[in-house]
Amino acid sequence: MSEASGTSPLGGRRLLVVSTNYAPELTGIGPYATQLAEHWAASGARVRALTGLPHYPSWQVEEEYRGVWRTVEIRGGVGVHRRRHYVPPRQTALKRAAFEASVLATGLLAPPPGRPDAVVSQMPSLAGGVLGARIARRHRVPHIPVVQDLMGAAAAQSGIRGGGRAAAVAAAAERYALRGAALVGVIHESFVPGVRALGVDPGRIRIVPNWTHVQGPTADRAATRARLGWPADTPVILHSGNMGLKQGLEVLVDTARLTPDVRVVLMGGGNQRDALRARAEGLPNVDFLQPAGAEEFTDVLAAADVLAVTQRASVLDMSVPSKLTSYFTSARPVIASVADEGGTADEVRRSGAGVLVAPEDPAALLEAVRKLAADPAAADALGAEGPRYVARHLSREAGLARFDALLAEVLPDTRGSHRR
Repeated sequence: MSEASGTSPLGGRRLLVVSTNYAPELTGIGPYATQLAEHWAASGARVRALTGLPHYPSWQVEEEYRGVWRTVEIRGGVGVHRRRHYVPPRQTALKRAAFEASVLATGLLAPPPGRPDAVVSQMPSLAGGVLGARIARRHRVPHIPVVQDLMGAAAAQSGIRGGGRAAAVAAAAERYALRGAALVGVIHESFVPGVRALGVDPGRIRIVPNWTHVQGPTADRAATRARLGWPADTPVILHSGNMGLKQGLEVLVDTARLTPDVRVVLMGGGNQRDALRARAEGLPNVDFLQPAGAEEFTDVLAAADVLAVTQRASVLDMSVPSKLTSYFTSARPVIASVADEGGTADEVRRSGAGVLVAPEDPAALLEAVRKLAADPAAADALGAEGPRYVARHLSREAGLARFDALLAEVLPDTRGSHRR
C-alpha cells in the first residue's frame, strides 16, 4: 500500500469514473473527468476510467486511435479503459442517438473488470449516465452522476434536426440515470429545476461547479498577437471551443460582415465548422484556428481583446459552457451573446468579468465590442475581475474538494467496512 493510501480517507477505495470524454481532449468535460480521476488516484484510491476514443471538439477520432477497438492505458495513475464508438461528423438527432447507443453498447459489453466501491459518471453523455447507473446497480454500490448538460433540454433547445422528437427519449434516459443515484451533482444552480423535474429528490442534489483547469497566461501579449498576425490596432473578438449548433456562432460571422474594422477568430473544431467557413467565405476579417495546445492556450485567449460566448436564443437551462472558466483565467473581458434568463448569463453577471448582449443580434454584439475597444482601461478592469472570481470560487482545489465531500457522503466508512 502506498503512503497516500495509508493516510488518505480514500486509501484503497476502488472508484470508477465514467465519462465519454477524457484526456488527451483539452476542452469540454474531458479535462474535468481526467483531473478528478487523477486527483483520487493521487489520494490513494484505485481508480479506473471508462471512456471513449478522443474525438472532441473536432468530432473526428484522433489519428493515433483510429482502428482501435479496445485498449487500456495508465494515465496519471488511472487505468483508462477506452472503448470504440461511432463518431458522427455532423449532428442530427438520429446520428447523436447512434453515437450514444454505440457508447452504451461497447461499455456494457466490456466494462472495466472488478467491483468498484462507487461510480461517478459525467452527463452530457446520456450513455455515460446510463452506463454509470447500470454498473452501480449491478454491483449494488453508490452512483453519483454529475450533470454538465441536460441532454433532453438540449435536444429541444439547440436546434438539432429532429431534436423535438429526441427530447422525450433523452429525458427518459436521464431519468433512468438520475432517479436511483445516491447523490446528483449539478454544475450550476440553474440546472436544479430540470433535475427535480426528472424525479430527483432535491435533498440529493449538490452544486459542484466546474473549476478552472488551465494555467494563466505567461507569454507577452503583444508578441502573441504578432505571431498570430493580429494587428495591434484592430479589435479581436475570439471564440474558443466547440463549434456546434447550440453555440449559434453565425452571430459572430455576421458581426464580422457588418464591418471590416473588427477581426473575428473562431478557434476549435466541431460539426458546424465547415458550415461556418462557408458562411464566412469572402470575409477577410474572419479567421479559423485549430485548437491551441495546452502550453499556449491561455496565451492565445489573452492576446484577444474580447472573448465571446454565444448561444442560440432558445438555450436557457441546459448548458453553462465550461469555456467560461478558461476565459476568466485569461483576464480578458467576456461578451456573452446569450439569453438573459439562462445560467450562462447568471455566471457572467456573478463574475463581474463581462457584459451581456441579446443573443443572435450581430449589431448588439458589434456595439459592445466597439464600446470596449474605445475604452481599453475599462476593458482591462473588466477582464481583471475574471482571475479574482476564479480565485474566490473556481480554484481546482475547491472544485476537487467538493467531489471529495460527495464521496464522503456516500462512503462514510472511509476505512472499508462497506466493502463486500
